[in-house]
Amino acid sequence: MTITERKWWKDGVVYQIYPASFKDSNGDGVGDLGGIISELDYIRSIGVNIIWICPMYDSPQIDMGYDIRDYEKVYPPYGTVEDMETLISECHSRGMRIMLDLVVNHTSDQHKWFQESRSSKTNPKRDWYIWRPARYVDGVRKPPNNWLSNFGGSVWQWDEHTQEYYLHLFTPEQPDLNWENEETRHAIYKHAMEFWLERGVDGFRVDTVNMYSKGLMQDAPITDPRSEWQFAGMQYCNGPRMHEYISEMNAILSKYDAMTVGECPHTPDIARVLKYVSAREKQLNMVFQFDVVDIGQGPYKFQTTPFNWKLPEFKAAIERTQNLIRGNDSWTTTFLENHDQARSISRFASDAPEHRVASGKMLALMMMALSGTMFIYQGQELGMVNFPLEWSMEEYKDVESGNYYKMVDQRTGGDPAELAAAKAALQHLARDHARVPMQWTAGLNAGFSQVTPWMRVNDDYPVCNAKEQQADKTSVLAFWKRMLQLRRQYVDLFVHGDFELLDKSNLETFTFSKTWRSQRAVVVLNFTGKEQELVLHGEVQTQKAEMLASSLDDSREDSLAAYEGRVYLMH
Repeated sequence: MTITERKWWKDGVVYQIYPASFKDSNGDGVGDLGGIISELDYIRSIGVNIIWICPMYDSPQIDMGYDIRDYEKVYPPYGTVEDMETLISECHSRGMRIMLDLVVNHTSDQHKWFQESRSSKTNPKRDWYIWRPARYVDGVRKPPNNWLSNFGGSVWQWDEHTQEYYLHLFTPEQPDLNWENEETRHAIYKHAMEFWLERGVDGFRVDTVNMYSKGLMQDAPITDPRSEWQFAGMQYCNGPRMHEYISEMNAILSKYDAMTVGECPHTPDIARVLKYVSAREKQLNMVFQFDVVDIGQGPYKFQTTPFNWKLPEFKAAIERTQNLIRGNDSWTTTFLENHDQARSISRFASDAPEHRVASGKMLALMMMALSGTMFIYQGQELGMVNFPLEWSMEEYKDVESGNYYKMVDQRTGGDPAELAAAKAALQHLARDHARVPMQWTAGLNAGFSQVTPWMRVNDDYPVCNAKEQQADKTSVLAFWKRMLQLRRQYVDLFVHGDFELLDKSNLETFTFSKTWRSQRAVVVLNFTGKEQELVLHGEVQTQKAEMLASSLDDSREDSLAAYEGRVYLMH
């Protein structure tokens, strides 16, 4: 165990807000900054001390705000820059901090920089984006390489006007910025970072943080023979100049004592992750590794069947992210949900009506005891779950979901069995489940809006909403509050302690210990809908165990109820 500096963000609990779906304050069916401001006391009451706002910048909303038209303006349905300044000061007045999404791998194709870049090959901003000539195979025009976009199809878009392709790792409306150009980088730092840091923002979640340096852009290996386009994450992530770029960013961020958490996909090499998050490297404070939330996904995410995983895989993924901080100066994160993930109860436990509350509490207890900065996604504290399989494809608003379903339809000639399998995978894993409106009350539109919301409210809002849970001491919300209080009470042990997995191969239960100096705790979790024998492993059995908490009000001495979790303090 290495004792490193206790920065403010290490003990933080971050609450992530998706503005469109949080709360509508002006009656247009879309969440907004006024809605967030109106519920800051609710957020603080959970035990949260940092909020993270998903992109609220001006945007055409092709990819829900991750396609930014102007870094220094706010998307008008959400509010104004003045509203953001109010939100920042209202957070600070409550002793809370605020972080924003920093989306600087790409912009919208409507951004003025790109408009100039595509205007002519001689424009001064031409080199601010990544342009390449076509290749020709037997006289047929082809893109520069075979890379598959994150949303399907090629990463290259032909521009008729200048007769070249531009790169977009995401939608064609999201051209990638050219970080090789020093002028581009400095414009990014000034307009996307310093503009908001000067207004009091306390940090950033850095979108696609390891994609800025693209390397040689050679063809990716063929892993899907049925497609012209191949998965290329290992090609465009962690390129040769990544550490140089992040060090440059850090030099600015450190002046403001700002926190950073990087989104770091396709990085299986732990040594590489450690270089990003080691304190002495001065790059990122922490990253989101996707080991845990990738569980059950297919090679192309939706090419899988629900619950296509076993508990030992889940434990091993948690062990990898927890061990990132063992014996070094690095830091880690703990999370199960975000705007890009389906709901954790539906994915990792059971959203059956009889198990939803127990599952939500059990997962809360598990997260409470994991090391690192904690991230909770809006509605997770209520035990919100995925929307039902019966909903039609029209209810899926996300570009990723729609593109996948269309691809299966085209590839299989509309085969009903293939389409049913695609829909089952979407109902289990789609990002849309995180984006339904927040459930505030049992009233009209779940109290989210007075008018029909931009996205349908989940059917279960009469039994799962904030107002009812605030008055119910046995609710998922009440349990989250208790767990966050316990985490603060034993901050060394749970936030900073060493993790040890105690029952690697068990298919039903998950048992781990946390150790800090002479303190030790054991966590036991039942991941099934059946009662399981309570086993405290190894030398733990010889110690006196004091139960600190159970996710069940009337737990038995020798067995764990369905989806029950417990934490014991060892004496």
